[in-house]
Amino acid sequence: MDQIEYSVAYVDTRGRISRDGVEFIRKSGEHRTSFLSRYLTALGKEGWGVSGIQHLARPETAYYILQRPLAEGVTPEAEQTRDD
Repeated sequence: MDQIEYSVAYVDTRGRISRDGVEFIRKSGEHRTSFLSRYLTALGKEGWGVSGIQHLARPETAYYILQRPLAEGVTPEAEQTRDD
């Protein structure tokens, strides 16, 4: 059975995306849709795909749930930190 790796990105289409402590900022004059497309394309090159979107109270913001196949031989992070 294939294992999946997940990540969550906080997306504010007004100009900021944050994932795992790394900020992605919109360029001056860049359209919101181009900004988001540029980010998603960069993630796609790393093997990530959007598996879900959770909209937040502020209309411009959402959590993007990302997934990609877990690299062979890599232990899922949840198993690394779990106390048995």
